[in-house]
Order: sequence, then C-alpha cells, then structure tokens
Amino acid sequence: QVQLVESGGGLVQAGGSLRLSCAASRRTLSDYAIGWFRQAPGKEREFVAGISRSGSTTYYTDSVKGRFTISRDNAKNTVYLQMNSLKPDETAIYLCATYTYTIQRPFMLSTATTRRNYGSWGQGTQVTVSS
Repeated sequence: QVQLVESGGGLVQAGGSLRLSCAASRRTLSDYAIGWFRQAPGKEREFVAGISRSGSTTYYTDSVKGRFTISRDNAKNTVYLQMNSLKPDETAIYLCATYTYTIQRPFMLSTATTRRNYGSWGQGTQVTVSS
C-alpha cells in the first residue's frame, strides 16, 4: 500500500498561483501513474490532471488546460501540480492518487479521468481562492 501525502495548499487571491506536491512513502512513486483530483464542499470529487509513470503523457480536465501543469520528479519520489490563474470556484481539497494499472485498463484519457480506477489516496490539501 502506498502512502501519499499532499502539501502546498493554502489561501491565495484570484489570479494567484500555488504549487502542490504529492509525496510517497513505502513505495516508489515511479511505479504508478498519478492523478490529481479535487473536491469542493457538497460536490463530487473531480479529475484535474494525470501523469504517466515516466511523465511523458499528461491529461487535464478542460477547465484547467493552459493554467495547470502536472509534472513529476521520480528521483524525489514526488509529483507536482502547478496551478496558475486560480479562480474562486477552484476552492477545494486537492488530492493525489495512484492509478491502478492493468493490461485491460492502461493509463489513457478515457481511463485516467475515472475516480474508481485509482487505488491509494492521500488525505488532501486545502486550496482556498479568494475573490
């Protein structure tokens, strides 16, 4: 079981930036594709971005394209989410998770966005964007 710990959240004004980190213990993070999700109060958890094990493939939900960047440093066992031009409606808890890869279900756009395809989750980090 992978233990994931998110950090880097906080309070930022609209238009500001934050960089979130997702670090792993007990297992090597490079063994997994990683997804970032967010959950606002009273709303469903939604996919934000995903990255393949090597980092060569990334996916984003349409609303964050051009503003958010997912990356990874496997030497540091960490995945990052750089968030620019943040909006108040992006206030949420942001969580990272490990993708559960199988031969029948490779990491691709149609599968990376589905919450149930992820196994281990972190506790999340709060991001609050003020207007």
